Amino acid sequence: MTTSNPATRWSALAPYLLSLLRIVAAFLFIQFGTAKLFALPAAVIPGGGTVPLASLPGIAGALEAFGGALLLVGLFTRPVAFLLSGEMAFAYFIGHAPKGFWPVLNQGHPAILFCFVWLYHSAAGAGPWSLDALRRR
Repeated sequence: MTTSNPATRWSALAPYLLSLLRIVAAFLFIQFGTAKLFALPAAVIPGGGTVPLASLPGIAGALEAFGGALLLVGLFTRPVAFLLSGEMAFAYFIGHAPKGFWPVLNQGHPAILFCFVWLYHSAAGAGPWSLDALRRR
């Protein structure tokens, strides 16, 4: 007879919480891309509109929207997460760090957080609720 304590039961949920983290973070991440590319849910350009696709923000928006969609469903999670982690590091050091040291003041805290969430997923994978897990079966 095995006895399970609350800590053991909670630990058993870790793979599912990994999937949940990926899904929620990807949903939020996609919004940064769609705002740049399609002005949805709102325009990020002063005065409205979208960014040119062939610009640095346009490329970033495409990576965020389409890479985020792949992460949302958990397809090719490790390489996509690694790529997006690098994009977020690049975004922080190019777009935010020059505005000052403190991330909360230079508005870089989402980039830092996404960088490390995607870096973690590049190592940990997508979790059981993913197309990657379905493909492995």
